[in-house]
Amino acid sequence: MSKKRVYYFGKEKCEGSASLKEILGGKGANLAEMVRLGFPVPPGFTISTDTCDYFVKNGKYPEGLDKDVEAAVKLLEKETGKVFGDKEKPLLVSVRSGAAVSMPGMMDTILNLGLNDETIEGLIDASGNPRFCYDAYRRFMQMFGDVVLGIPHSSFEKALNEVKAAKGVKEDTDLDADDLKEVTKKYLKVYKDAGKEFPQDPWDQMWKAIDAVFGSWMNPRAIKYRAINGIKEGELLGTAVNVCTMVFGNMGDNCGTGVAFTREPNTGEKEYYGEYLPNAQGEDVVAGIRTPFHLDKLNEMMPEVYDELIDIFAKLEKHYRDMQDVEFTVENKKLYLLQTRTGKRTPYAAVKMAVDMKEEGLITKEEAIMRVSPDHIETLMHPFFDPDAKEKAEVIAKGTAASPGAATGMIVFDPDDAEKMVNDEGKKVLLVRPETSPEDIAGMAAAEGILTSTGGKTSHAAVVARGMGKPCVVGCSAAEVNEEAKTLKIGKLKFNEFDWLSIDGNTGEVYEGKIETVRPQGIEGPLAKILEWADEVRVLGVRTNADTPKDAAAAVNFGAEGIGLTRTEHMFFDEERIPAVREMIVSDNLEQREKALDKILPMQQEDFYGIFKAMKGRPVTIRLLDPPLHEFLPKEEEDIKALAKEMGISYEDLKARVEELHEFNPMMGFRGCRLDVVYPEIGVMQTKAIIGAALQLVEEGEEVNPEIMIPLTGTLNETKYVKELIVETADKLIKDSGKELSYKVGTMIEIPRAALVADKIAEEAEFFSFGTNDLTQLTFGYSRDDYAKFVKSYVEKGILESDPFQHLDREGVGQLVKMGVEKGRATRPNLKVGICGEHGGDPYSVEFCHLVKMNYVSCSPFRVPIARLAAAQAAIKNK
Repeated sequence: MSKKRVYYFGKEKCEGSASLKEILGGKGANLAEMVRLGFPVPPGFTISTDTCDYFVKNGKYPEGLDKDVEAAVKLLEKETGKVFGDKEKPLLVSVRSGAAVSMPGMMDTILNLGLNDETIEGLIDASGNPRFCYDAYRRFMQMFGDVVLGIPHSSFEKALNEVKAAKGVKEDTDLDADDLKEVTKKYLKVYKDAGKEFPQDPWDQMWKAIDAVFGSWMNPRAIKYRAINGIKEGELLGTAVNVCTMVFGNMGDNCGTGVAFTREPNTGEKEYYGEYLPNAQGEDVVAGIRTPFHLDKLNEMMPEVYDELIDIFAKLEKHYRDMQDVEFTVENKKLYLLQTRTGKRTPYAAVKMAVDMKEEGLITKEEAIMRVSPDHIETLMHPFFDPDAKEKAEVIAKGTAASPGAATGMIVFDPDDAEKMVNDEGKKVLLVRPETSPEDIAGMAAAEGILTSTGGKTSHAAVVARGMGKPCVVGCSAAEVNEEAKTLKIGKLKFNEFDWLSIDGNTGEVYEGKIETVRPQGIEGPLAKILEWADEVRVLGVRTNADTPKDAAAAVNFGAEGIGLTRTEHMFFDEERIPAVREMIVSDNLEQREKALDKILPMQQEDFYGIFKAMKGRPVTIRLLDPPLHEFLPKEEEDIKALAKEMGISYEDLKARVEELHEFNPMMGFRGCRLDVVYPEIGVMQTKAIIGAALQLVEEGEEVNPEIMIPLTGTLNETKYVKELIVETADKLIKDSGKELSYKVGTMIEIPRAALVADKIAEEAEFFSFGTNDLTQLTFGYSRDDYAKFVKSYVEKGILESDPFQHLDREGVGQLVKMGVEKGRATRPNLKVGICGEHGGDPYSVEFCHLVKMNYVSCSPFRVPIARLAAAQAAIKNK
């Protein structure tokens, strides 16, 4: 028996359902599901995603597909009473894409298929409305030419504009039947000029359209969209093809089309949100070609249809247990649903909806946590306009607030230029367009924000920007965009490319110039509630990497439970301290070094005191000095001369010391615990500063939990040597103080050998912290300073799945981590284990830390909320 590849949905029969999403794609599965629910859906059929997979791999269709499609069309003819290709009662269809994962606007759609010079006469006779018929015909010719034959969209727009100009009108709706008939003639010339022929055979149209939709799965914009959204090639079978009976919103004022959401996708409020265009087809709204009305317009014009739609919204949301994005058409006062899907939403709305739906009893706490992505939280932690700076700035225009957030950047008109400027030059850009199209996806992803002069809240720009978490203002009619001249006019103001502009996606306001931004200082509202639930579910602790009291305090506000890494070397670069540090480095005997270290000691102790105080009894892990000493010395000749003069030594002596410390490979050189082995007085000074600060707070009645961490150990003897000098120094200070103070001594595991002999190292170390930045570097043999030259090519060519410094390499580096944890705990069962590299704030890496049963992850303060959520999601996914 041959494999089923065509699934019918309609009153005759319904072969699909929402459960077949992987095979039917989201659109096809949901159309079938809505038929099963009894909602008004035009009948049609879906060609499966695995047919797309077969087509892409083999360049042809599986045997028998043509007969299956013809049988489905016969069923459509029976149900509608119309005949495909018939001159008297022609059946017209739409051919649309639809993958298992929603990819708005990324693949192709063709409407009104089946029209030709003969069937249009039958449509005119049947409808009695020649204007509508020629409007449908010219739309089909334009879509078919653009999507199937690759004729530029602009060629058709130019022909249409010529007819409008000849008549002296601006809107398509001002053209009558004769004008539109003239447009179709001009379109035939567009085909001819492009060396193409418009097919008159409806079946030829059908198969070419199916070819185009399946082919669009591998078009550049669809591939780019999948890459941007983390969908790996091969993860999905492809797109389905949905062939659906046409219903028409462009037959007159008792017809129209719209897009609506069952909740407000910007704010998450439980209120309906949508747009409606009378006498139009769906592409007019989605593509942003015309600026639509608020959904209330439908209520004004056809209240009974509006009430039916609102009733359906409530039923859809209850059925799918999530906010729905619904496309609909009204034909002669009859409502039809063309699509429902889980709606794209802003990060704030995603959080609010998750909390509200849990509290409404629609979803569980665990589902609410899984509804919020780490990317949502990251966006919410991004800067917003400084209120004082914004108050001084002048609003020069206002459009529709389509996606919230503050964006400031250099004006760029071309999406390809935007991508290049950001990725290659590191610039901040604002993409300014009349409207966006699916081809703009890469530029939109690169830009800080998007401004368009046309379109509404459900246009392509708005929907895609919301999905990306990008600030967006659409429908800013005061913005006159000249793409050819690369200029923007707003009133009397003229802006050239690369001028600075700022937009507020919360208000729709546009500002001249650059406005300073600030970061959020805490967590409140729905986000606080989601993270509270996350804390109830997660197993992993979450700490922060912080080198100053200010960073430590910020991290506590974001929910950090301690500090997993304080880098002591960052404090050495302070301009008041660097002279003493350099004095210590150039000293050529112990006495001189200790004299210099005595100057540094009170400074370090003051630093640690501030951090301990900010953490209020939470554990604080302080890493002893790690980088090579030469990093603290100048390299240029003039700088060396200036420093020699400042320090009262000869230029020759200082230069000789700089050269002596120079290393060919400092990453693997004289650094980390090696400094304390050769110069134990450095480790002694730092231990005195740490314990001294802790004892100060004990004296004040405060709780303190210091953890002293030895960097870069690779052998048991290194760990043992440095630990002994720490313990000897610390215990003497504590004994002399007469106070009680507990502390721990542990090590970083960042050298592959340390992971291999972790059972030995755990004989001395009371805790492990995996430094996965260096561990990745040493395991792969990639220099972090140089790997950027090749890693992009490695990822693009599939040699690496992702950048291993961004997402922990589970296969290689991960095995060393797992081995280190298991070996360490075999020796010391209560060994506390964490991670403090950049991976500590990466959700993929956090999940791995959960799987290997670490105690905590540590990350930068502003990534603490992300790690809290990621840890909870890891616990839920891996119950």
